Amino acid sequence: MAESGIDVEALVTEILQFPGPVRLVAIDGPGGAGKTTFANRLAAAADGAPIVHTDEFASADNPIDWWPRLLAEVIEPLSRGDHGRYQRYDWSTNTLAEWCIVEPAPIVIIEGVSAGRREWVQHLSFVIWIETPSALRLQRGLDRDGPSAADQWESWMAAEDAHFVRDPVRQRADVIIDGAGCSAV
Repeated sequence: MAESGIDVEALVTEILQFPGPVRLVAIDGPGGAGKTTFANRLAAAADGAPIVHTDEFASADNPIDWWPRLLAEVIEPLSRGDHGRYQRYDWSTNTLAEWCIVEPAPIVIIEGVSAGRREWVQHLSFVIWIETPSALRLQRGLDRDGPSAADQWESWMAAEDAHFVRDPVRQRADVIIDGAGCSAV
């Protein structure tokens, strides 16, 4: 069952009980669910924990299968206690942009569609799933990206649905959060 009024400070305390020094936390769910909003809340409660957004790896023409770069450049190094280093994808220019460094921290958040994917689940300390009705997710996406993005959003949502059938992240989530109360995407 989804939790709507989750105590974020208690969640941070629970996550810190896992062995560290770095605890990778995935915040997953489909587009528009409220993942970024919740990630920002969790990061603030975790003393400014770094957030790595999967949108900085995905692209319009590769929305799901971009994962090897995030695994090699961020997740594996952080799992060893080293810093991660990656080149951010710039959606406005459809090119790789500046290099980003992710320093090891007690909690590092991997946020975005497929953040809890099976290809790196063994490196994750905790998986959070954000559950939000599809109509609300689509509305949030169109509010952010404009009505002209409707076809793109519908295509993305279909790709996400197919991904989550192949890789049922929700079933292995440590906690499921009701994203209907998250007002931003």
